[in-house]
Amino acid sequence: MTSAPAERRLLAILLRLFAAVTLTAMFAIVKLAAARGVTLFESLFYRQALALPLVLGVIAAGPGLRSVKTRRPWAHVWRTVLGMTGMALNFLTYLLLPLAEATVLLFTVPIFATILSALVLKEPVGRHRWSAVLLGFVGVLIVVRPGSGGLAPHGVAVGLMAAIVVSGVSITLRQIGRTESASTTVFWFTILSAVPFGLAMPVLGKAHDAETFGLLLALGLFGGLAQLALTSSLRLAPVSVVLPMDYSSLVWSALIGWLMFSTVPSPHLWLGAPLIIASGIYIVYREQKLHRERTAGAVATD
Repeated sequence: MTSAPAERRLLAILLRLFAAVTLTAMFAIVKLAAARGVTLFESLFYRQALALPLVLGVIAAGPGLRSVKTRRPWAHVWRTVLGMTGMALNFLTYLLLPLAEATVLLFTVPIFATILSALVLKEPVGRHRWSAVLLGFVGVLIVVRPGSGGLAPHGVAVGLMAAIVVSGVSITLRQIGRTESASTTVFWFTILSAVPFGLAMPVLGKAHDAETFGLLLALGLFGGLAQLALTSSLRLAPVSVVLPMDYSSLVWSALIGWLMFSTVPSPHLWLGAPLIIASGIYIVYREQKLHRERTAGAVATD
C-alpha cells in the first residue's frame, strides 16, 4: 500500500482538526439548546434534518447523486439504527456531564472497538493491544474515580455505553466500507434517520423562539460539516495519521466548558486522559502496522 502524498496527509489532518472543533461546538450547542427547553429527540432531528441539504449538496457537487445507489439497503438500516442510538447516547452524555469529562469518556471508543473485534468478529488480539486496553481502563478509573462522588454515576454509565455503541458503529462501517463508498454511507445514514424523525416531529416537536431555532440551525450545520470532514479525512490519509487529531477536542471542550458553562476540569481528568489517549493511539497504530504486514504477505504475530 503506497502512502498518501504529504499534501494530502496535511489536508486530512486539517480536516480532522476542523471536525474536532465543529463536533465540540455541536455538543456545546446541545447543552445550550437543552437549557432553552429543546428535548433530546428534537436535537437529534435537527442534527440530521438540517445536515441533509449540506450532505446532498456536497454529494451532488462531487461524485453525483448516482453514486449513492446501493445493493445493501439493510446494512445501511442497521448502521442507521446503531448510529442514531450512539448519537442519542452521545448527546445524553454531554447533557449529564461537563464537556471535558464527557469528551474523555468517548475517547474510549478504540478500546471498546478492540474488545468487540475480538468477541464479535473473532479477530486475533495479542498482548500489545490487550495491554493498551488495560492501560485505557486505568485512565478511565482515574477520571471517573468510582465512589468518590466526583462525576454523576448515571452520566458515566451513559458515556461508557455510548462509547460501546459507537465502537459497534466503527466495526459496522468497516464491514460496509468493503463495498460501499463513504458518500453512499453518509447519504443513507442521513436520509434513513431524518425521515422517521421527521414523521414523529408533529407529535414530539415543540415551538421555540427565534434564538433557539438559530441554535438548532447551528447544531445541524456543525454536525453536517463535522461528518463530512471526518469522512473526507479518511479518504486522504490512513486512520493512524488522522485519528490522533481527534484528541485535540479535549482542549476545545475544556476551553468551551470554562467559557460558556463555568466548569473547570478536575486534576484527575488531566491525569487519566493521557492514559486513555495513549491507549487509543497505540491500538490504532498496532492495527495499522499489522494490516500493512498482512497486505505485504508477511506472517504477523501480535
